[in-house]
Amino acid sequence: MRLSPVRVLLLSGLLSGQATAATTPAPADPVDTYASIAQLRQDMRDGKLDSRRLTQAYLQRIERLDRSGPALHAVLEVNPQALEHAAELDAAHADARQAPLFGIPLLLKDNIDTGDREHTTAGSLALAGAPAARDAGLVERLRKAGAVILGKTNLSEWANFRSDHASSGWSARGGQTRNPYALDRNPCGSSAGSAAAVAAGLAAAAIGTETDGSIICPASMNGLVGIKPTLGLVSRSGIVPISHSQDTAGPMARSVADAAVLLSVIAGSDPRDPATAEADRYATDYTRFLDPAGLKGKRIGVVRQLGGAEPNADRVLDQAIALMKAQGAVIVDPVELPHVGELSHDEMTVMLYEFKHDLEAYLATRPGLAVHTLAELIAFDRAHAVAEMPWFGQELFEQAEAKGALSEPAYRDALAKVKRLAGAEGIDAALAKDHLDALLAPSWGPAFKTDPLLGDHVVSGDPTVGGPSQAAAVAGYPSITVPAGWAHGLPVGIVLFGARWSEPGLIAIAYGFEQHAKAWQPPRFLPTIDTETP
Repeated sequence: MRLSPVRVLLLSGLLSGQATAATTPAPADPVDTYASIAQLRQDMRDGKLDSRRLTQAYLQRIERLDRSGPALHAVLEVNPQALEHAAELDAAHADARQAPLFGIPLLLKDNIDTGDREHTTAGSLALAGAPAARDAGLVERLRKAGAVILGKTNLSEWANFRSDHASSGWSARGGQTRNPYALDRNPCGSSAGSAAAVAAGLAAAAIGTETDGSIICPASMNGLVGIKPTLGLVSRSGIVPISHSQDTAGPMARSVADAAVLLSVIAGSDPRDPATAEADRYATDYTRFLDPAGLKGKRIGVVRQLGGAEPNADRVLDQAIALMKAQGAVIVDPVELPHVGELSHDEMTVMLYEFKHDLEAYLATRPGLAVHTLAELIAFDRAHAVAEMPWFGQELFEQAEAKGALSEPAYRDALAKVKRLAGAEGIDAALAKDHLDALLAPSWGPAFKTDPLLGDHVVSGDPTVGGPSQAAAVAGYPSITVPAGWAHGLPVGIVLFGARWSEPGLIAIAYGFEQHAKAWQPPRFLPTIDTETP
């Protein structure tokens, strides 16, 4: 790739992403782009809407809000075949229309392969130019369920695993994603574009990925529901990896119901991902657990160790606890989550080892790319430093490159230690001690200001204590975030997590809370925070 187009791409993406912007866009959409999946499906069945018209409405909204107007930079590229595919669905036989996502346009994080004309780049110019040969496992499931793949979303480049002080939501391909609630605020990452796009009504829902916090944090800071599934419930085949012991994909949506529909579709075993061998035993129709009385009788433990750092997060947590009690939940407050603060060093060791191994295995599936190894990727970034490293470097890449094989004792010991401390001696022990159905923690709080020079300013309290996503991420257990309150016009969520395969219970609790909290509101695309509202 020649350097001059790279510079042009950087300037058109990053610099326009930093421009000051505006107000709520005025023109009305031809359809309700904030409608739920259930409502959109019903409108199609009633003949009020078809997939092509809906897809066109989202594409027009992307053009108006993402490419111009507030210029969110949430969508890296739209699928050039989206309208064609939607039209094909509209002409399909009546039996096909029963598929759970029939005609519904969805966005995918740009580290998820699609075997079409779209690119899969993890936000990096190094992977541009040669589309993937086939769909990721979860994309195959989405297409079978009737979804329209609308496009690819921006992300923290390489899913935020390149530098310790990166700005979440920035990539060389897409520039800086902006939070639609206040445009100078960060969307968090790494599934930044997926979160901002769904919050802004650019798609019905989206798929993100998480290694530690990359679904939960952006969902929370963009007022969404995000589900980080049990490791092995959703296939990772065809997804640009960081760590096979922690990576998973999951739904990001404006409601628990929509997230449950998506999870029902993408969950299940895939021979291309051995970690999913047990998935078919546990995968189910998660919409069966959407019970408005889902809080009644549930025993929920409050992990106060993960709070105390951000007053808005703590305030919203206390409000959520009061609501849960009023709806019949049994709250145990506080509970101790053992080994909080003992995971970070060994977690990073594991990720550095696995990243080198897993990335090179993935690159082998992508013929025609400019890079084939981590060493070549490091060299590419150095050669294209103006575009790829204008604000931060690649020290994590370099640390990973220095690691050896997965047979080394340093890796194997660290992996065994963190799995034990986070799982059996951590979450499992806390749940068992007080006979709990789930654990509850505050989120990181409202979105922080975007700072491309110094990177993220996520409040996490004691620097030795991981955030609310860490224990579940390291253990490979499920977690879910739900909108719970507000701080100066910025959404604030709560985080629920539990034992392996406990998605049904977590969804029931989350839905029961959501139906009474009614905390979601659409964004107003304010230039900065709302100083008129507390």
